[in-house]
Amino acid sequence: MVLTTTNSVEGHTIQDYLGIVTGINVSMPKTSFSFNMKKYYQSYENKVGEAKEEAFQKLKENAINLKANAVVGISIDVETDPTFGLIIVSITGTAVKII
Repeated sequence: MVLTTTNSVEGHTIQDYLGIVTGINVSMPKTSFSFNMKKYYQSYENKVGEAKEEAFQKLKENAINLKANAVVGISIDVETDPTFGLIIVSITGTAVKII
């Protein structure tokens, strides 16, 4: 599966546009009773990376369900909700069949 932020894949022709696909993940970093800012930031950074990877996996699954072999025009949106400590990652692109 080819994943790209560009609107084309070099050396390939888009044969068919199959639809917009999205992968979303909502996560919450671990917290502990002893509050250490360095550990907190590291935990947050790790959780953003994990959330992004899970969102990409969901994006790929959705594209495969449409019989796509590539997703072009990918955009990534990362948001946080400070009230609940949530990390929300949304990845959107166009599922295509390339040859």
